[in-house]
Amino acid sequence: MLPEPSFPARPADFVGREREVEGFKAALRQSVATLRMASFAVLGEWGIGKSSLLLKLADCCRGAHPPMLPVHLSISQDMGDYLRFAESLCDKLADALAASDSLTTRLRTEVRNWKFKRVNAGPLTVERDCQRFLTSGSALLRHVLTDAWRQFVRPARFAGAVFFLDDLHNLALASGDAALTIRDQFQAFGIEELNYSVCFSAKADYFSGTLSFAEPAVRFYNKLVLAPFTPEETFKYATAVFGSDPRKVQALSDWLYEKTVGHPYFLAFISRELLAKGNHPPNQLWPEIFIRLEREKFQADLAQLSEKDIALLRALAAAGEHEFAPAPFARNFQYEYFRRLTERGLLIREGRGRYKLYHPLFRVFLQQAK
Repeated sequence: MLPEPSFPARPADFVGREREVEGFKAALRQSVATLRMASFAVLGEWGIGKSSLLLKLADCCRGAHPPMLPVHLSISQDMGDYLRFAESLCDKLADALAASDSLTTRLRTEVRNWKFKRVNAGPLTVERDCQRFLTSGSALLRHVLTDAWRQFVRPARFAGAVFFLDDLHNLALASGDAALTIRDQFQAFGIEELNYSVCFSAKADYFSGTLSFAEPAVRFYNKLVLAPFTPEETFKYATAVFGSDPRKVQALSDWLYEKTVGHPYFLAFISRELLAKGNHPPNQLWPEIFIRLEREKFQADLAQLSEKDIALLRALAAAGEHEFAPAPFARNFQYEYFRRLTERGLLIREGRGRYKLYHPLFRVFLQQAK
């Protein structure tokens, strides 16, 4: 396996997360009997492997018996309302159906024709064959997914479809919480015996602001909270990258875990550099690797920050504590700075009033930076 820190892992190269994958597979097996597939929320910080896990779970759908149709949509920040989200999801459903090996040639042709029946005109969506005006995202999804179930999903012998939504936190709805809106829609599909479900990824604290007013949305999703790799998972990753000699890999795995604390992005970055530089002791290569990590990652982290933001980060790094509260820094830095740096992923909120820098290597960089 060749490490690619800037891209999600291919399903064939996926390592670790066995508990999460097995839990999803168990839900797939149960859905065969209940005709209702559970929905999932994959939660974690930047670089922890959320997108990679979504691709792996989508691959599990293809291998199920009978198969579930996986539909993948990456949520961007410019997807500003539920109607645009619904339109994008409908397009991705049509693409997934057309690309599936389960469809006959006739059905695949019908899917392509079906996709282009919709004409988007500003805020309105017109169905040419029935002249319905679908003015909301909920109405559009209800109409299209019901139609797709009847015309394509069941005739192709899919057990249902799972919609994989990457980075749902980017979907900011004026009407409230996106997870609650999606939950209401997909729970209705289940009641109507349309086996559609959702598996989305989002930041680790995605539900923290909804516990008091959207508890049904919290309960609806099986939550998979991703932590850094364990030493055992780090060893499996090192074996996949560097070979199967257990003595050589164990020593390298221990060194990698010491540097990265099991963080998948940093594991991939450092492993890529070790492979590129040949058969040299890791400690000998580390200064050069860290310089490249500074240039490609840490300096980019700081590039869009204000001088005051950077001053706070350096003050936190100099404090020498693993976790810290805003109070000791309040004289020079308002709470707003903590909130903004948390939104950017540079601080992690550990609990009420407690924060930490997102990785120890970032702390080292801040301590050394002038």
